[in-house]
Amino acid sequence: MTIQTSSTRLVFLFSFLLVLFSCGDKEKIEPNTSDLIPPSSVAISNISDNAFRVDWTSVSGAEGYEATVARDDSFTDLVQPYVDLRENGTGINVISLDTSTTYYVRIRTIIDGEKSAFSTTVNGTTLGAAGAEPTNALKDEATTFAVGMAVRVNNLSGQYDAIYKREFNSLTAEYEMKMNIMYPSQGNYDFTRADAIVDYAQENGMHVHGHALIWHAATPSWVENFSGTDQEFEDMVEDYIKTTVTRYIGKVRSWDVVNEAIEDGNGQLRNSVFLQRMGTDYIKKCHQWVREADPNVLIFYNDYNMVSSNTKRNAALAVVDQLIPEDLIDGFGFQMHISYNGPSKSQIANAAKDVTDRNLLLHFSELDVRANPDNNMTMLTETRAIEQQQKYKEVVEVYNAIPTDSKFALTVWGLKDNESWLQNFWGHIDWPLMYDDQFNIKKSHTGFLEGLQ
Repeated sequence: MTIQTSSTRLVFLFSFLLVLFSCGDKEKIEPNTSDLIPPSSVAISNISDNAFRVDWTSVSGAEGYEATVARDDSFTDLVQPYVDLRENGTGINVISLDTSTTYYVRIRTIIDGEKSAFSTTVNGTTLGAAGAEPTNALKDEATTFAVGMAVRVNNLSGQYDAIYKREFNSLTAEYEMKMNIMYPSQGNYDFTRADAIVDYAQENGMHVHGHALIWHAATPSWVENFSGTDQEFEDMVEDYIKTTVTRYIGKVRSWDVVNEAIEDGNGQLRNSVFLQRMGTDYIKKCHQWVREADPNVLIFYNDYNMVSSNTKRNAALAVVDQLIPEDLIDGFGFQMHISYNGPSKSQIANAAKDVTDRNLLLHFSELDVRANPDNNMTMLTETRAIEQQQKYKEVVEVYNAIPTDSKFALTVWGLKDNESWLQNFWGHIDWPLMYDDQFNIKKSHTGFLEGLQ
């Protein structure tokens, strides 16, 4: 009896342990629901007229993913075969799509046969069918302000000449109406190249925006090393400004008098030879001499990073505010050397309002839009061309919407991509302008036109 009881107890204990360990094994194979999350990021890229690429972030422990594509964000109009499409990797190519159509994509994770909730929905629009860009002349479409182009004397003939005459009604010398060119040595003026640009504009019924009388980066070495007294230096600058401005009375509509006088970062006056020799009011003096030489010419201050740097813009506006009461300024130039991905349209509009609220003319004076700011492309892709087109459109939309009394001109800084100053400045390829190397109109030109509509 005792032996039977002991055997019974041993059988019971063995059975209990078996059940216990079985329960433990069951707990080990249950999926960890805390890991059952969708990808945190989903992105669409390489958009063409009939395809795009979808990539998503990986989820730890995932055995696969399901991708779904639809033509609506409620996912009722599904696109075969991209419906709960199983994929072991973290990306797919979606092909055989319709042109000019918006598609919506969402992804979910699979772990141990269980499916997560859907990721955030992303969307992308396929490109339109390939075709020629519209060739409407910019100056004909922009009826409330001038459309300008930066030019060089050697590019006033041939295909340049034909495009300039068709597209633009205002010219700015890219570098040939600056002090180092027009006043190369003391007492020796040389207006040869400036005259050629002004004469060309006169012959073709175009405005000329003079650029720029005083610029620290285009100061002749003899001026930098001027050996006379400070008063003699000031007298020399006055003579230079008045001689130049007087020469072009009735031919030059406006002048950038002082260019880029504000330092980056701290918003202080740039430590140029003009500041050193003439004092902190040198800008006012230069503007006064222009006004005395030609009371009817429009006077501008011009600078860069006026949208992206609030500190620098506010510092420039503080200088401008000192000139307004004495009628020594008519307008403000925003250079607008920007990129396809910034600044935003709202940033541009807010910065523009700082000028127009002061009842000044606003000049978008040196527009170009970098398509390759990160130097990660060797050719301008269709997708990036579309993004650049959108930024040109935004810039023109902002300018076209400012008060009429503040409209003056929107000047593009160069015609062809391969001749842009940005190539040398940044040391790598880019395509920032409205015409390609072969004088073909680009999508950026279309963006300009769209901004006028």
